[in-house]
Amino acid sequence: MEIRQKLASSDIRILCVDDERNVLKALRRMFIDDEWEILTAESAAEGLEILGREEEIQLVISDYRMPGMNGVDFLGQVRKRWPDTIRIVLSGYADAACIVAAINEGEIYKFVPKPWNDDELKVTLHAALEHYYLQKENRELLEKLRKSNAELKELNDNLEHMVEKRAEELMMRNQALQISQTVLDALPIGVVGLDVDGIIVRTNRAAMSLMGLEDEFVVGNVYLETLPQQVCALMESFHDDSCRHGDVLLGDRELRFWLTRLRSGEQEGIVLGVADLSGNCPCRGDEKDDLGERLCLMSQS
Repeated sequence: MEIRQKLASSDIRILCVDDERNVLKALRRMFIDDEWEILTAESAAEGLEILGREEEIQLVISDYRMPGMNGVDFLGQVRKRWPDTIRIVLSGYADAACIVAAINEGEIYKFVPKPWNDDELKVTLHAALEHYYLQKENRELLEKLRKSNAELKELNDNLEHMVEKRAEELMMRNQALQISQTVLDALPIGVVGLDVDGIIVRTNRAAMSLMGLEDEFVVGNVYLETLPQQVCALMESFHDDSCRHGDVLLGDRELRFWLTRLRSGEQEGIVLGVADLSGNCPCRGDEKDDLGERLCLMSQS
């Protein structure tokens, strides 16, 4: 709802506080044609009681000279307990200095001298109520902005947590891949993995050494364009799911190859194993340990 519409609605409630009943009656008459609800109190104490009892009161008009508690002190209490309520004081010119000081201290919104002009007072009240609703809209916008920023921070925190978690998972997978590659490279038996399209996806050092491909990076290549022709011919004859093996002579080495189809979950492909039947172990230097020697003997059996 726009501010002008709010100013014309019956939701506006104004409290008038004055120890003189004639003043209160005059203020009521002034608003007789408006939709506003006018509440009255004959003392500051009664005014505070009404403010504590009623729901939202947008504006308080108070006389300055009242018994018990003057208007500035009363409106100071209003400011402490209901800081959003607009506060206006009515008084004679003799009290102007005290009231101006109160305005400067923020206790009251405006000072209206007695006797007042009805039209001028209505203009003042309209301006005060516009100020009230502008302040209210600003607070609501700031609250929405605070909530949005809090939600955005929570999303960012969650995103950072997800990114960190994902990074940890990727790091662990990478470490697992490195470890598995290290294990494969430690084997004296060659291993080559291919996907269903014949693309080489995994090899170990022994396989590359036995097939004379030590200095080449073959992962990602089509096996027909990479592996020796004799090996490709053996693989081309492999059409079923059974395990197949065959011996191939490459240079001065007699190699035995095993072919088996891999199906594990969504993964499917072919695993090619290769061992040297000539008695030469492809292990290098001090990497040939007792386990490697035993595996070599097993591959030759």
